[in-house]
Amino acid sequence: MEITVTNILTAATDSVNTINEINGLSSIESTKVTQAKLNEIVENHVNHLETVLAFTPIDEIDNTPDVAGWAGDKSSYTNAISVGKAYIADNS
Repeated sequence: MEITVTNILTAATDSVNTINEINGLSSIESTKVTQAKLNEIVENHVNHLETVLAFTPIDEIDNTPDVAGWAGDKSSYTNAISVGKAYIADNS
């Protein structure tokens, strides 16, 4: 299977969903984890999304899909990064 920008972003959607789900919790009491652990989970997903959005081939031989240069809509990913960073700031 050829790896494409679409494949990569589709896989990264799990991180978007996790960030948005944690951000939408009305209380951490139902999670059975600490706020520090939730912050760590969100931070890991934010870092993952930032890494994915920076994917770019290093030269003409590299077949890494150019996610960074892709002109398509990446707003759900960039929004999740912003939401995640705000969540961590608000809950630290």
